[in-house]
Amino acid sequence: MKACGPRQCAALALACGAVLLAAIPAAAQDAFPSRPLQIVVAQAPRGAADLHARPLAKVMERILGQPVVVVNKPGAGNVIGTQFVVNSRADGYTLLVAMPGFFINPQVDILFDRPPKFKPEQFTPIARLSAEPLVLVVHPARPWKTVAELVADAKRRPGEITYASSGVYTGLHFPTEIFAQAAGITLRHVPYNGAGPAVIALLGGHVDALFTGVGPVLAHIKSGGLRALATSGDKRLAAVPEVPTLKQAGLNVEYYLQVGMVAHKDTPAPALKVLREAVKLAVRDPEFEAAMALLGTTVSYLDADEYRDFWVKDSRSIAETLQRIGKIE
Repeated sequence: MKACGPRQCAALALACGAVLLAAIPAAAQDAFPSRPLQIVVAQAPRGAADLHARPLAKVMERILGQPVVVVNKPGAGNVIGTQFVVNSRADGYTLLVAMPGFFINPQVDILFDRPPKFKPEQFTPIARLSAEPLVLVVHPARPWKTVAELVADAKRRPGEITYASSGVYTGLHFPTEIFAQAAGITLRHVPYNGAGPAVIALLGGHVDALFTGVGPVLAHIKSGGLRALATSGDKRLAAVPEVPTLKQAGLNVEYYLQVGMVAHKDTPAPALKVLREAVKLAVRDPEFEAAMALLGTTVSYLDADEYRDFWVKDSRSIAETLQRIGKIE
């Protein structure tokens, strides 16, 4: 090869340098994450979504080497926060904690002939963090000691036995209707503005029954202030090992209050890979596990593909239950 002259060599060097300098910003852009991330909670602080997001964010900061900020955007039944993520840049820097309303709200809109304000199809799963079975509790002054006794009484007087929930079309409304459908009974729904007021109403004897997470009612079960008839998981809960599952009570019902992490559906694959690996490591971190233990929640991690399978199952169950519930104005 013919050697270049001084001017040619200088020009070649400048050209090579320009190529290298141009490549540096591109490489920097490809590195993920290169700036802070945010986890959007579509509910108020101190709720289940918030109490999952904050310890998770703290651990993810260590793993990713970038700040991870939790942002609460409550309102309109989870719609405000969820739409915020839908309308954000699909770059992996804005994530959403998905609660039951993530699946319920769009189908309620369809039921009322309204365009859905968002759809699960606008998101892609990162992972499921936890799946908490619920417990069916009744006021101790009521006569039922078993699920069979409650069902038999409900069949004798349809629509007279009352149950509380955290509101119409919420994550505590649906499991009771799923239970009633499986048992072939009709119960009377009394909605409250949140799970806390629903528990208080049951303690006061204003309603007969409630499906709820075990944490808020465990002390009352232990003290005799409430009676637990069944749990909704695939096995008995360690916190109340004496209480059978609904399946053990003869009903083919399995229900979990699931908490997951999702991102915009157009998030680049390299960013998704990093996020999924970070969450996988974070949920196994002792700090996160300890935070969940304080809530009485067991980490029930599922990777993206397994979590997506639950999306399909939940959507089908919600659609069937909505047909039973119908329109509630």
